[in-house]
Amino acid sequence: MKFVQPAQDPWRAPVGEFGPLPIPPVAAHSLLTLEQWQAVRETWPAELPVGITLPNTADVEELAGELSRFALVALHFPKWVDGRAYSQAHVLRARLRYAGEVRATGDVVVDMLPLLARTGFDAVQLRDGQSEASARRALTHVTEHYQGDVVRTRPLFSRVPA
Repeated sequence: MKFVQPAQDPWRAPVGEFGPLPIPPVAAHSLLTLEQWQAVRETWPAELPVGITLPNTADVEELAGELSRFALVALHFPKWVDGRAYSQAHVLRARLRYAGEVRATGDVVVDMLPLLARTGFDAVQLRDGQSEASARRALTHVTEHYQGDVVRTRPLFSRVPA
């Protein structure tokens, strides 16, 4: 799991004086909203890395034909108790076979880390006040799961020799 520190993160959301720009300038490592992407997708240079940030209400399957254009998909947790972004990540990895970075943003707490990893997230931006060391430890507490996940799709009973 990659832990993202905003100060060192090359990905930037294009914003102006009054908030997000409706039509963002073309720049490498731009992290666009769905609306911004829809405004520029026809003209965005294919060789320029672009990322998209999605609310947890977005249907990721609607982006299936465009996923190869994104180096990063950031999925937002508005509250740590709202798990819809877990489902989005699972669909991206298991059904749509997205191979780029899937990042968890928003109200992300240490307790979420094991499930984030199992559903397909490979990067996380913890909310303020959360310890990266504690988050790393949380990933080591349980090493075997009975159910399959996006990393090991087969359940435990079918992995263990009889």
